[in-house]
Amino acid sequence: MTDLGLDTYRAGFVEQVGLLADRVRTADQQAPVPTCPEWTVRQLVTHVGRGDRWAATIVGTRSAEFVDPRTVEDGKPPAEPDAVADWLRAGAQRLLDALDEVGADTPVWTFTGPQPAGWWVRRRLHESAAHRADAAIALGDPFTLAPEIAADGVSEWLGLLTGPRRGQDSEPLLPAGTTLHLHATDEGLGSAGEWMIRPDGATIAWEHGHGKGSVAVRGAAADLFLGLLRRLPADDPRLQVLGDPAVFDTWVARTPF
Repeated sequence: MTDLGLDTYRAGFVEQVGLLADRVRTADQQAPVPTCPEWTVRQLVTHVGRGDRWAATIVGTRSAEFVDPRTVEDGKPPAEPDAVADWLRAGAQRLLDALDEVGADTPVWTFTGPQPAGWWVRRRLHESAAHRADAAIALGDPFTLAPEIAADGVSEWLGLLTGPRRGQDSEPLLPAGTTLHLHATDEGLGSAGEWMIRPDGATIAWEHGHGKGSVAVRGAAADLFLGLLRRLPADDPRLQVLGDPAVFDTWVARTPF
């Protein structure tokens, strides 16, 4: 594993799913989710819990091929809110149990190509954090995320964007000759809280570091995470955009989550 390490990813994953589970116990499960159009809170929860079971199936079977998420065992939540919360937590534990059984270094299928099984815990951590933000937005709750987790979420998302862009057009994520600089304002992140991003054909290349870009976006790591995943609009006052805002607008428009 890279960056924060597998133990931190495991703990963060359990925490994010647990926070979502606690909230949905008392939530209106039919409430609409503005950041996931046409979804309700129940559909959001189903997506998260089924996704964890999907990852657990891939890991547990050491699959080298795509597994249809619709075929995973226990892929639909029960009707009762308390049972839904327990179902969410059980899905997360199923992935961790599968990882313990096969080993974190065992190669398995991912949508980025073969990866060590531990890759899935990091992916599901950040997926869960993003969808917990969706639930918070839908239910009018505040959303917080530890800066180191949020910053790692930014890095993980950028890493995904360096791969093939399946199902998307060939427009580059950044115009040729431009650079996007992201700068987290939280104390203590050091180089892990800054990113320099450049176009690389239809995808990107990036590295941690400080430099002058065509546009710089500054904000708390949690707000950068939400902004990159389109959970905050590009003109939200929590994001300070310096330089050419059209470069960042183009980036946001071409990087749907």
